[in-house]
Amino acid sequence: MGKILSIATILIIMSTALLQSCNATGCTDNQNSLPLAGFYSADTEASITIDSLEIGGVGAPDDSLLYKSGTALTEIYLPLRATASQTAYYFRYTQEAIDYDDLNDTITFDYSSQPYFASEECGAMYHYRITSLHYTRHIIDSIGISPDDSLITNENLQRIKIFFRTETPE
Repeated sequence: MGKILSIATILIIMSTALLQSCNATGCTDNQNSLPLAGFYSADTEASITIDSLEIGGVGAPDDSLLYKSGTALTEIYLPLRATASQTAYYFRYTQEAIDYDDLNDTITFDYSSQPYFASEECGAMYHYRITSLHYTRHIIDSIGISPDDSLITNENLQRIKIFFRTETPE
C-alpha cells in the first residue's frame, strides 16, 4: 500500500511539472502583424496629437469604427485583412471648421500576405508587404513608407508616417 501511494505521489508530481512547463510564457512578442502609423505635421515634421478624428474601415463588415473622436492619438494600428490584397480606411475629421464630408480622407493599402510560423509558443501569424498606397489629400498632406521597411511583421515599429496639414495659409 505504501509503495502504491508513493508511485501515485510521484506520478502526480511529474504530471504537475509537465503541465506547468507547457505554457505560452515563452512567447512575449506581439502575436499580430499590425501596421503602426504615426501622425506628423507636414509643416514641421514633428509628431502631433489629434483628438478630433474618427477612423474606420471602408467596406468592412458590421461596425468598422477603429478609433472614436475624442481620443488623443499620436499613432494608430491599422489592421490589414489576411484574406484580401487591399484594405482601405476613412479619416473623418470632427473638429469645427473642418467637419465637412468633403474634407474626409481615405487611405488604401495594396499588399501581399504570407503566413508565417513564428514558433511553437507563438504559433502562426501573417506578414504583409505593402506594395502600393493611395490616399486623398484633403487634410492629409502625404504619407511616408520606406520601400525597405514595407514588410509588416509583429515588431512594434512605426512603419507608416501620416503627415497632416496643420497650418492654414494666411
